[in-house]
Amino acid sequence: MATASEEHHELPLPVELPLDEYTSTADVSLKTQMIRFGVTGGLSAIVDFGSLLAFLGLGLPFWLAKSISFILGTTTAYMINRRWTFKAPHSNARFMAVIALYGVTFALQVGISTALYHYFPEDALWRVPVAFVIAQGTATVINFIVQRAVIFKIS
Repeated sequence: MATASEEHHELPLPVELPLDEYTSTADVSLKTQMIRFGVTGGLSAIVDFGSLLAFLGLGLPFWLAKSISFILGTTTAYMINRRWTFKAPHSNARFMAVIALYGVTFALQVGISTALYHYFPEDALWRVPVAFVIAQGTATVINFIVQRAVIFKIS
């Protein structure tokens, strides 16, 4: 019969965000980064889309609701990606580069989603989620490429 400590080791370990120690981005494989980026993106998309629906429910105009929800979602993404996906310590230069990247993807995402929202038929129940997914997908691809190739190589 196994002791309590032996049984404890058989349980799966929880996913933990490294909060104290970092390894360089080069130490994390592309596959691992892509999986973590996807998980982080999924969580951030839930924050973004959930707050978009909440702000629309409060009667905010689409462009304003999407602007606020984008900020909430991308803040969530940056904090998790820096610590978990790319395992990078804080850097003011990196943070400024992320702000520049998010400025570009903000304009793209809000612009694409707002244009599609107004393009699709007003009575279409699917117009908000489809506009969101297309804009989010575009921003996600750009974000991953730029973050991996440029931003998280900055020290």
